[in-house]
Amino acid sequence: MSQRSNLFTVAILALVFVSFTAASYAQTAPTANTDEAAVRQIVQQLQDGWNAHDGKAFAAPFATDADYVVVNGMFLKGRETIAGGHAAIFANIYKDSRNVATVKSVRFLRPDVAVAHVEWNLEFKVNGETRKAHAMNSMILTKESGKWSIAAFHNTPIQPEGR
Repeated sequence: MSQRSNLFTVAILALVFVSFTAASYAQTAPTANTDEAAVRQIVQQLQDGWNAHDGKAFAAPFATDADYVVVNGMFLKGRETIAGGHAAIFANIYKDSRNVATVKSVRFLRPDVAVAHVEWNLEFKVNGETRKAHAMNSMILTKESGKWSIAAFHNTPIQPEGR
């Protein structure tokens, strides 16, 4: 085989490899429109579940084995535990609360793994007095069988300035 034939063969193989790799990545790569919209929709579900004071609805976007670190540092494991814990606080201190989420960032670590940072602004009443709390949470989301869910959620209070 001539050197020219070898170069031609190598070029064809490289082209096939690049085409295959690009097609493979395109099938698994996050699409800014679809996957980011799905992550943002999960944040909306959390907000809607909270504002409906429905522990089960709040916990629905979590994976069955999700990790959840509460704003006070307590660790919860699993969607059912998250639902039960929220049902308890919705029946008590947060029964008349309102929580508003603002997505600060969504970043795809891999096509099936994303991290989202969300700021939460909570209003609730204690003895008839309106109080406000602010928190930033980090969520790790995974995509399995085409569906996104929260695998880990860590909540951190934002201290008022001057404290």
